[in-house]
Amino acid sequence: MSPVWSLGAGLLLLLLWVRHRGLEAVLVHHRWVFVCLFLLPLSILFDVYYQLRAWAVWRLHSAPRQHAQRVRHIQAQVREWKNEGSKRYMCTGRPGWLTVSLRVGKYKKIHKNIMINLMDVLEVDSERQVVRVEPLVTMGQLTAHLNPMGWTIPVVPELDDLTVGGLIMGTGIESSSHIYGLFQHTCVAYELVLADGSLVRCSPTENSDLFYAVPWSCGTLGFLVAAEIKMIPAKKYVKIHYEPVRGLQKICEKFTEESKKKENSFVEGLVYSLEEAVIMTGVLTDEAEQSKINRIGNYYKPWFFKHVEKYLKADRTGVEYIPSRHYYHRHTRSIFWELQDIIPFGNNPIFRYLFGWMVPPKISLLKLTQGEAIRKLYEQHHVVQDMLVPMKSLEKSIQTFHADLNVYPLWLCPFILPNNPGMVHPKGDEAELYVDIGAYGEPKRKQFEARASMRQMEKFVRSVHGFQMLYADCYMTREEFWDMFDGSLYHKLREQMNCKDAFPEVYDKICKAARH
Repeated sequence: MSPVWSLGAGLLLLLLWVRHRGLEAVLVHHRWVFVCLFLLPLSILFDVYYQLRAWAVWRLHSAPRQHAQRVRHIQAQVREWKNEGSKRYMCTGRPGWLTVSLRVGKYKKIHKNIMINLMDVLEVDSERQVVRVEPLVTMGQLTAHLNPMGWTIPVVPELDDLTVGGLIMGTGIESSSHIYGLFQHTCVAYELVLADGSLVRCSPTENSDLFYAVPWSCGTLGFLVAAEIKMIPAKKYVKIHYEPVRGLQKICEKFTEESKKKENSFVEGLVYSLEEAVIMTGVLTDEAEQSKINRIGNYYKPWFFKHVEKYLKADRTGVEYIPSRHYYHRHTRSIFWELQDIIPFGNNPIFRYLFGWMVPPKISLLKLTQGEAIRKLYEQHHVVQDMLVPMKSLEKSIQTFHADLNVYPLWLCPFILPNNPGMVHPKGDEAELYVDIGAYGEPKRKQFEARASMRQMEKFVRSVHGFQMLYADCYMTREEFWDMFDGSLYHKLREQMNCKDAFPEVYDKICKAARH
């Protein structure tokens, strides 16, 4: 039988099976079929298109020339909104399914959509050690652009598809954040189109109030059109040390100790149970022992969190040299550990060698095709949350995550939080060491109920002066939200810049009622 006939017969059998089971049942209980046959190939096409586009734009040097024209188009749209009577709030016209957040904002359907087609690297200034980019530039695009030139940015948040705009208007973190802070703390200037259509640049010394109010504001003070980000010299490898630790108290002590060491370029923890974790520390280097190089980003390699777990199961420490760009995107292929729930056999060696080059599926395509049944299933039986808590509350926080959610692994990522103005800062007058606790997966707690459990978690985080990342489901009331975040500078600027008629308040964009 020819390959064409074999393929045709296979597709016919598949269609008959889908018809027998029902499309919704297949999408809910056998989602991997749809993902493997349709979303993985589509994801490859997406990646190829955007990579070719980015290469062509840079080779033709067209991005800087077209940037000013595109910004003027955004200004014209804002002025048109004003001339129409400012009857509706404005928001970006980017479809909600394209964002990395697992939810889609309902507000896109009722607000005035301002089209913002800004996705290019504008300038690499080696003298100032600053890269100027448009807001839709992704982390994968930026590291691919800078690394061959010998540069990187200090904080490279994990997933390839995270955008500069999302990381500024929301937030971003990485295992280097114990030195550099959150993604916003590595930015030196922003350019925004305001509610009156004017273009404004802000920095710590120029329109400083706006500079400090923009992070976490979710596009409710203006439209970001460019950002300047610090650069640091890139090195070839990350020398990473794996250390299994048992006992919750010892885990917290070891993680805190390593997070305080500035000689560690990177610090990360993966907690596999209440009493078991692997603490990883890394340093940048240009030299490597050839026998210990692990190109973990290659498509046929085991998923990173599974690779790390081997050290825990073997109860041994280890040292490896991972190419820098592989390290920066080490969790991308498995979307941390979310992909195991979508493609249960995705880490099988046979699947990796045959189809690993197509992984991961685009989160945006997963959202676009999930359907109402899957959305409700995920909402009630799946958690994706990042809670930022003071390092001194780490042990109590892990106990609370275990009691309320019982989701493992947990991701631990330390960061220094400076006492800058804005929505997020320490309680005291000094910078403070915090930790991001990431929970992604199906809660194993008996009688888990999403709303009640998450409200309990949010209450705990407020009690220790912590913060919830705004991409996730937020069940807080408006009063509780502003108890968690400092809205003094934010509200002052919304009043001064006439934002109240132009943009919704940040709470109204991120609360559970605003998303589905």
